[in-house]
Amino acid sequence: MKKKTPVLTPFDRYRVPPKQNLFFMPAIWLLCKAITAPSKLRINRVNMKGLKPPFLVLGTHHAFMDFIVSPLAVFPYRANYVSELEGFENYGEWLYRQAGCLGTRKFVNDIALIKNIKKVMERKGILVLYPEARYANVGTSSELPESVGKLAKYLDVPLVTLNMRGNYLQSPIWNLTKRKVVLLDATITQIYTRDELRKASIQEINAKLADFLSYDEYEYQYRNKMSITYEKRAEGIELPLYRCPECGAEFEMHTSGAEISCGKCGAKRIMTEYGRMVRPDGSEDSFSHIPDWYEWERECVKKEIDGGLYGLDMRVKIESLPNAVNFIDLGEGRLIHDMDGFRLIFRDYGDTAERTLSFAPLTMTSIHTEYDYRGKGQCVTLSTLDNTYFIYPLEKGFNATKIQFATEYLYERCKAGLAVSKQ
Repeated sequence: MKKKTPVLTPFDRYRVPPKQNLFFMPAIWLLCKAITAPSKLRINRVNMKGLKPPFLVLGTHHAFMDFIVSPLAVFPYRANYVSELEGFENYGEWLYRQAGCLGTRKFVNDIALIKNIKKVMERKGILVLYPEARYANVGTSSELPESVGKLAKYLDVPLVTLNMRGNYLQSPIWNLTKRKVVLLDATITQIYTRDELRKASIQEINAKLADFLSYDEYEYQYRNKMSITYEKRAEGIELPLYRCPECGAEFEMHTSGAEISCGKCGAKRIMTEYGRMVRPDGSEDSFSHIPDWYEWERECVKKEIDGGLYGLDMRVKIESLPNAVNFIDLGEGRLIHDMDGFRLIFRDYGDTAERTLSFAPLTMTSIHTEYDYRGKGQCVTLSTLDNTYFIYPLEKGFNATKIQFATEYLYERCKAGLAVSKQ
């Protein structure tokens, strides 16, 4: 059988996004209502009375359920949504455009996207953006890029936040099995009128956004005594919780049922029905709140980098996504990550010689991570404006969470160094 020639034409980033198809909207709202009904979704509206388009909505990003809750939160209005190209490829570009989606790649500076967002505002629309650009690893908010405040200022329209609760708990990225008992809650708030936004500084806007988009899903679960009795509730959490809290060994954590254990020292924790990690005797410690364990790992990576000890160099499998049509298998390559950023060494489709793509630390505030992307396992992605490279490990020592921590801290270090050099 003749091998199909892949489509290489890049995605048209400048194509103006259509409004959501008016005839689709009743079906979309009814479907979203039906999906969220068992979870008793409650939407709280704050300072929204009398607000009409155009306005910008910035939402928290927990799980796929975000895309189900958001249309109900902005009801009865239509909206446009910023989406990564994976969704376009998976569901079809025509359908995604009819749903009002703007295609982009994660963690790149896309001027075409900004222009299209501006066009949505100029035609008096609503734009929904999830600035974290990645599902929550352990149900906590990520640091927002500084550019979010600049975007709000540039658009010059009322600014609204959508803080959702329960979406992560219902289907965490490390184990997507739906926990049906989780209740959903969302608060949509106009935090700035147009006049108020004009008077606020970018720093003030970013600080207020960080406050209104802050969340901790495990605190929400524990505070509301939301019991998740799913027997395999801990399976997969060793991907974000990859370091043993007892011996410090990396990539030795294993899960089974509600238990996580270290393959090196044998230390165990049990995930309770209320989302706490306890010792086998039921006692708690400083790692019982899952986000605390996660942030301890982040601090360990920072120390590793500060000590000049961090580095990754391994064989990887690479697939590219140049458009909304197809993934392209690029075979084996090499991923290097160190103090100088990322280097991806590979042969692109049709190349006869290897090439190297370099990404300096200051160009990446974070990196997109996946724990089991379409059943293929862990991966990270690196993007140019016209292509995204999905990178899967072929050797032990690859952990998407650790790579994310390192990317974020290397950016912080470079930004701080740049600030000092300008003084």
